[in-house]
Amino acid sequence: MSKISIIGSGSWGTANAISLANKGLDVKLWVRNKELLEIMMGKRENTTYLPGVKLPSNIKVSNDLEYCCKEADIIVLGTPSHAVRDTVQNIKKYINDDQYIVNLAKGIENDSLCRMSQIIEEYLPYNPIAVLSGPNHAEEVARNMPSATVVSSKYKRVAEFIQDTFMTPWFRVYINPDIVGVEIGGALKNIIALGAGISDGLGYGDNTKTALMTRGIVEIARLGVAMGARQSTFNGLSGVGDLFVTCTSIHSRNRRAGIAIGQGKSVEEVLNSTKMVVEGVRTSKSAYQLSKKLNIEMPITQEIYGVLFQGFNVKESVMKLMTRNKTHEMEDLMEKEPIVWKDA
Repeated sequence: MSKISIIGSGSWGTANAISLANKGLDVKLWVRNKELLEIMMGKRENTTYLPGVKLPSNIKVSNDLEYCCKEADIIVLGTPSHAVRDTVQNIKKYINDDQYIVNLAKGIENDSLCRMSQIIEEYLPYNPIAVLSGPNHAEEVARNMPSATVVSSKYKRVAEFIQDTFMTPWFRVYINPDIVGVEIGGALKNIIALGAGISDGLGYGDNTKTALMTRGIVEIARLGVAMGARQSTFNGLSGVGDLFVTCTSIHSRNRRAGIAIGQGKSVEEVLNSTKMVVEGVRTSKSAYQLSKKLNIEMPITQEIYGVLFQGFNVKESVMKLMTRNKTHEMEDLMEKEPIVWKDA
């Protein structure tokens, strides 16, 4: 059976460690914070990021990167997206080419505008690489609530191996060859979730949020397709599935951050009030830059970027979105599937 090492003890890294350990696999979990490490070793619980869920006895927690990477068949990167580059650089000297690398982080790196798998491949070009993405809250996966996710890789054998490893009776894993689409869907839904939270914080209703989500997936797909993704991927778990759960759930840190912003708190206040990373903030900057670079129209992303980084008033941004020039709902398909209107 495979030996797993998970680098990063946030809520999602810990949840995957628990899920894999409950399957009977040997799991090592790297914990950066020494104080948290001592708590986890003593109480067998991640009291900071996943309180109330006990760690199975076959999870070994450690602060030693070399120990965690050594002899592992699969190394899972569970750090936030902005830390992926540093993490890969730090573990590179302990990695051999036969080890599988699985990334959990959802984001697009600022400045380089790289997807997470591209960053990993830059430092580990010979390792088999996969990404796992879907509508999965750590709080539910760790408690064996039925969930589904997607694994993607450039190579079918890699995706199928990771599928077999992560699949449990409570965690159903699908495979998808479109690694670009899977990563873009997982990253950009956090931006729309910020917008959904802002809508809730402003006191708007279901109509508003539904419109935002529906038009949001259009923007996500538009950028993804321009980057080489398949349109159909955004109709799946890593697209609309992840978008829906992140925009509506009480567990969503991006939605919670948006609610606070909609209620009048500054971005700085919101970020300083949580120990968890709000991925949508950094990703909105990358997505905005990509939309400009590729000349892709992304009005929702543009307004959220403006609220976060340019001091836009949230109510004025909503009004700008509502009063944009009239257009066709299926405008992106008009050239491929021309519509002939009937005369009255």
